[in-house]
Amino acid sequence: MGVAPEEIPQGLPHITLAQVFDALSYYLDHQNEINSYIQRNRIPDELIDPLLQYL
Repeated sequence: MGVAPEEIPQGLPHITLAQVFDALSYYLDHQNEINSYIQRNRIPDELIDPLLQYL
């Protein structure tokens, strides 16, 4: 989403910077599996209330 890892704990203070980098590392090690899961569980745009689409 274009947010620097260092900025994430500012918006989510219960998450440490180390946890952010752990999550990024895990994603990079399992990218195909995670992307497949995201795609399988994606809600089609036509089923999302228009008022919520751009949140």
